[in-house]
Amino acid sequence: MPKVTVYSTPTCPWCYKAKEFFKENNVPFEEVNVVADREAAQRMVEKSGQMGVPVIEIDDKVIVGFDKNAIKKALKIGS
Repeated sequence: MPKVTVYSTPTCPWCYKAKEFFKENNVPFEEVNVVADREAAQRMVEKSGQMGVPVIEIDDKVIVGFDKNAIKKALKIGS
């Protein structure tokens, strides 16, 4: 199973949708609250070039936003 990290904030609706997608597909993930963890926020910006959330890291692939097709492709699930 790939390592999945979701950089998110507590008020982000797209972050919620991404986390629900992983739960529905039984994909374990680590959630990183970038409001509470400023160092993680900096790492997220360095990896993605973006300040917006969600930023999803699947192994070494970075996906900005809740791009369901890109997530499925990175996880090699469904169509």
